[in-house]
Amino acid sequence: MKKIGVVGVGRMGANMARRLKQAGYVVTAVYDSKKEYAVALAKELGAESCDRLARVTELSEVILTVVTDDKAQLSIFMDKKDNLLKKANGRIFINCATVSPEVHVKVQTLAKKSKAQSLEGCMASSINQALAGTLYLMCGGEKSTFEKVKPILNAMSDDGKLLRYIGTAGKAAQVKALVNMVMNINTAGLAEGLGLGAALGLDLKILMEVFSQTGANSRVLQTDGEDMLNRDHACFFSGSHAAKDSGIALGLAKKARRDLPLAKAAYQQYRKMVLKGFGDLDKSGIAELTFPGRGQKPKKAGKKK
Repeated sequence: MKKIGVVGVGRMGANMARRLKQAGYVVTAVYDSKKEYAVALAKELGAESCDRLARVTELSEVILTVVTDDKAQLSIFMDKKDNLLKKANGRIFINCATVSPEVHVKVQTLAKKSKAQSLEGCMASSINQALAGTLYLMCGGEKSTFEKVKPILNAMSDDGKLLRYIGTAGKAAQVKALVNMVMNINTAGLAEGLGLGAALGLDLKILMEVFSQTGANSRVLQTDGEDMLNRDHACFFSGSHAAKDSGIALGLAKKARRDLPLAKAAYQQYRKMVLKGFGDLDKSGIAELTFPGRGQKPKKAGKKK
């Protein structure tokens, strides 16, 4: 049974660590830039709360990373004072954050130079699924690396039922960017449909029922519809992350010389959320931009479900 370290133990990373502990793995080391997160989780799991990234590598055979963005991902592997690649010979890194495909390629190259291995473990699920072990995982990198850590990936993805090997480094990140792009467009569209319904004085419960039985149905109607009506935007996937991920997809579109007007419009709405100070709300908070009589941060915004 491999020893596992986790870097980035906010709600998502912490629940992944808890799941692996439940599955019988030894979580030996945790690290977070917010020290208090790591200390609390280490106490809960019987792991070491590490002050240095290099210490995580020292204590672990497989290291999961769940950080915020491209800058943070590159920092944990490239910082000159402290990084995960110091004495990393033989280690395997599973990088789960939504970052640019080229960053995943860069990390794989850096890992190889340190005689380590790197794999994308892109997630299309949220914190509840992380704890339940039902994450939808899309993996990219060398197939041999994927096979080596497949038992760990299976433990996080409903015994592998929700696990997909996509291809070489960067490919899983491309797919994840498109997943989030379409999800973000759908969420923005739902917010506009319900917002206009509210402005017309329609019964929104009936409107949602009609949506669910017609071509207007979508996954986000199930996950976000009630929250939009109730202004309950407890965060599972934040508006700021939606803006970031839509930006990644638009970057891919630019390289492919494709014009994506809907993706651009959704990105602009999520950026507006951030600029208005709503970026820490769940993506359902985009409804605050479309419903009549709104515009102030709702009181339920920080309530945990």
